[in-house]
Amino acid sequence: MSLGLLGNKIGMTQIFDKSGNIIPVTILKVGPCVITQVKTTLKDGYNAIQIGYGNISPKMLTQPQLGHLQKSNIQPVRYLKEFHVSDPNNFKIGQILNVESFVTGQLVNITGKSIGKGFSGLQKRHNFARGPMTHGSKNHRAPGSIGMGTTPGRVLPGKRMAGQLGNKTTNIKKLKIVQVNHDENILVVKGAVPGKPGNLLSIIPSK
Repeated sequence: MSLGLLGNKIGMTQIFDKSGNIIPVTILKVGPCVITQVKTTLKDGYNAIQIGYGNISPKMLTQPQLGHLQKSNIQPVRYLKEFHVSDPNNFKIGQILNVESFVTGQLVNITGKSIGKGFSGLQKRHNFARGPMTHGSKNHRAPGSIGMGTTPGRVLPGKRMAGQLGNKTTNIKKLKIVQVNHDENILVVKGAVPGKPGNLLSIIPSK
């Protein structure tokens, strides 16, 4: 995994390219992130760095969380995330990371939680076909059979049924960076990203 950053979704809009074509884009507020821990193969068994994002009051953290940050003399942060790196010697605790690590035209993978849509039925959740809507039909949106009878006499694992829709970690791959604003730590990427405005996102360069 390459070194990534944390940020928030601001919202969607559209811009025009030089040819006058409309490009749907998402605006992201990325970083600044601070390195809170550097892990090495010798000490921890693998190479990685841990970054923190989003300043927060110390009252909002537990004592173990505060102790972890105070050990490195880091201000309280809301979010922590780990990224595997090939050479941890290039990083040091307290180092600030921002959008300078991204360039226009680069492809990134963006991970976040999708919008939760509550308890949903089979047609909406799994795109099932419905039953006949004519008079006398007793199967309009019913699930139908969910398994065999005596053998095996149970519902098999993985059976698609009604339930929670959305609110799952979703990864969108190879989104193109259209603009980078270094002054405001803003990334503009082509296309949509998971979640609603304000959603926490992880932005990682595509391989």
